[in-house]
Amino acid sequence: MKILVDTSVWIDFFNGFSSAPQVALRELLKAEEEVCISGYILAETLQGFKDETEFKLAKRHLLHLPILGLSIPDAYISAASLYRTCRKQGATIRKTADCLIAQTAIQYGMPLLHNDKDFDRIASVSSLRIYPS
Repeated sequence: MKILVDTSVWIDFFNGFSSAPQVALRELLKAEEEVCISGYILAETLQGFKDETEFKLAKRHLLHLPILGLSIPDAYISAASLYRTCRKQGATIRKTADCLIAQTAIQYGMPLLHNDKDFDRIASVSSLRIYPS
């Protein structure tokens, strides 16, 4: 099974912070499941490193994963629609990036492993699947 892993989980992973999603990621990697990221997740994760050595190590590991992109312009329009649908339901998504990441999971038909409540809001009004389901 292919699984898209959000920045929120990678931050926990690289910082050694124990969370249920981080434990799930470790189990997925150990089981050699196909863990994927998007270009946006790659950028978001790497921008948080202060130490150059840690940055290079994380970059090397992340670049071994499949990196998914969005189709232009349809997926971006769909991401905007996700935001608008959530807002109509009374839930404002805090970051446009979350809609882009959710749309990536939807476009590729894979579940999203995350540690960010906005994705649960998006999933409640869309076809976004959350891992584990």
